[in-house]
Amino acid sequence: MRRGDPQRVGGVSATQPVRMAQPVSATQPVSVAQPVSVTQPVSMAQPMTVVVVGYDGRPLSAAARAAVRSAVLVVGGRRHLAAVHGVGDGERVEVGAGAVRWADAVQRVVQAAGRGEACVVLASGDPGFFGVVRSLRSAGVSVRSWPGASSVAEAFGRIGHAWEDATVVSAHGRAAGPALAAARALAKVAVLTGPDAPAEDFVEALRAAGRDVWVAERLGEPDERVRYGDECMPPYAEPNVVLTIDPGLDPGLDPGLDPAADQKRWRTGHDPVPDGWALPENAFEHRESMVTKSEVRAVALAHLAPRVGRTLWDVGAGSGSVAIECARFGADVIAVERDAEQCNRLRRNSIAHGIRVEVVVGAAPDALQGLRPPDAVFVGGGGLEAVRGVVTLPSPRRVVVALAAVERVGPVMQLLRDNGFDVNGVQLQASRLSALPDGSHRLAAINPVTLVRGERP
Repeated sequence: MRRGDPQRVGGVSATQPVRMAQPVSATQPVSVAQPVSVTQPVSMAQPMTVVVVGYDGRPLSAAARAAVRSAVLVVGGRRHLAAVHGVGDGERVEVGAGAVRWADAVQRVVQAAGRGEACVVLASGDPGFFGVVRSLRSAGVSVRSWPGASSVAEAFGRIGHAWEDATVVSAHGRAAGPALAAARALAKVAVLTGPDAPAEDFVEALRAAGRDVWVAERLGEPDERVRYGDECMPPYAEPNVVLTIDPGLDPGLDPGLDPAADQKRWRTGHDPVPDGWALPENAFEHRESMVTKSEVRAVALAHLAPRVGRTLWDVGAGSGSVAIECARFGADVIAVERDAEQCNRLRRNSIAHGIRVEVVVGAAPDALQGLRPPDAVFVGGGGLEAVRGVVTLPSPRRVVVALAAVERVGPVMQLLRDNGFDVNGVQLQASRLSALPDGSHRLAAINPVTLVRGERP
């Protein structure tokens, strides 16, 4: 097929209206004498294929212009429609602020396609990447897409960075919280912003976390702009993409990290599952065995459910074994610990494991004031006051409390119940194989720990 020829879908030109099957008269008698073979295919009308064109500021291809020229309905934002001004005479529907909502425009496209009318949807960049292609397919429409360059690829190209190791998150039409949590926690992130979650919601928070930040505005347009660091000041022109890199975690910026390991990468983005968890105690620097044992961490992690986009607290964090394990799953983690010496150990442990944990020096509940809301909390120390300070907050859905003293189990369970949590618990008592001098083994018991778990319905 030559470049510029109309694309064909299922043997039908994507720009050519598809005729619908003629309806059968409701008054026409239907013969039922002859049985119908269940293996015989039933002839169906060819569904109308909607053409989706990605616009990245460059001139549209001949095929895209041909699709617009023959379309009965063309849908897009103001700048998209301006790019095809004078091409064809189909109805134009503008979407965006002050115009038609995307959801309503999609319904109009679905209805027109159902009538056999040729439709074109114009969207930014790659419409199959956090774009309108999913919405159309979810509505049962057959789609043919000619994508432009995605805004993420364009943005990383402008700053001269590879991006196969980047995690891409979207706050467009979504809450900003999970995207911001991912951007704080991971080494390299691109944030697709939106009117309800603009760049302003991300830039200052990420810079305060010590990250490098860029804002790429109106890429591909004559007035495009990419700003970095101190230059990132509102207002920001839309559409825009926020890029953030942790200079201490990106091998391309920190010569102390191993670039050879990065060359072995075989998948994009952040690996959602670390290379093992419930690590042995000797994986962490600790003081006189004051560290949550691996068997306890294994169960606690299952209840906390750390992952990218979630914020977790480790209260009474000690040397940080639970906090670090959660951060290795990609969670945004805050560790609260009143012992300054333990806080220093925690920082060294997080560096050794190649992750970031925000460390807050102080005792709960006072030290919890002003922290960003958590999705889940592990309480490993601090007593009943620390638990009370956590469970009276509106935000955590899950709370896990580790207790060595059995007398505290009842009061902790009651605190959780009184604050709307469904409560259960388990006592963990493991015995590990320990070698004897003659080569045989005995079972060496470790101290039992009770995990009390609360979850809000």
